[in-house]
Amino acid sequence: MDCLIISGMSGAGKSVAVDVLEDMGYYCIDNMPVKLIPQFAELFSASAEKKDKVAFVVDVRAGRDHSYLFQVIDELRQSGNSCHILFLDCSSEVLINRQKASRRRHPLDVDGKGLEAAVEEERVLMEPVRRQADYKIDTSALSVNGLKNHLVNLFGEEGKRMMVISVCTFGFKYGIPHECDLVFDVRFLKNPYYEQELRPLTGLDDRVYDFVFADPSAEIFIRQLKDMLDFLLPLYVREGKTSLVIGVGCTGGRHRSVSVGRRIYHELQASGQNVSIRHRDAEKG
Repeated sequence: MDCLIISGMSGAGKSVAVDVLEDMGYYCIDNMPVKLIPQFAELFSASAEKKDKVAFVVDVRAGRDHSYLFQVIDELRQSGNSCHILFLDCSSEVLINRQKASRRRHPLDVDGKGLEAAVEEERVLMEPVRRQADYKIDTSALSVNGLKNHLVNLFGEEGKRMMVISVCTFGFKYGIPHECDLVFDVRFLKNPYYEQELRPLTGLDDRVYDFVFADPSAEIFIRQLKDMLDFLLPLYVREGKTSLVIGVGCTGGRHRSVSVGRRIYHELQASGQNVSIRHRDAEKG
């Protein structure tokens, strides 16, 4: 039997993962007491309707000491079962925003601790599980569909798998997103910030986009970047890489990076790649 432990940070996408894995034939159980997992696995193996794929959600709600979880995983493997850990991670900033949007209390936000402190405490508590995980997905820059594509790549049928590419635009003044695999600095392009009528806009506005690509260097950059990606992507796939995050940065993350990120996204989409885009800092400043 294939046993999967779904774990990770609160708000990182475990509920989405459960829905996707159920669609792929997994029998999923949320908030399973760790001590009961071996018994459930035995029941599933012995039942008339035998379950070949079972997933248990185990997170901070199960307690602070995860050492017993690792013992249970060893027991399952010794019993002839396959057992792996999927850990869903996310930046603290995004987790806090998601938690606020959900209007649900964080499981560690008690006694007036506050959401930020609860998230950081959870990160410390879950670190042993993250280190032991067989699969790690950072959902900071992923849409729901992007996470689904990652999971299909990892656990779906072989013929349906393909690399998931995320384009993330950002401002260097706010820091480079930690999830980026490749980072491109487009601060060499003419800056719309210094045009009074363009300053309040972002690269999502076609007037800003057209201004950026009126610079001949922008088109040359896109051509050379596309050639590089055409070379790299098949090599990454050959080596088993299932995801790639491309970071595009300018000073504030509002004008040049967003415009260039849009163009990269459309070029990749036109070439048949599975690609999404996120503008991290476009509304800042």
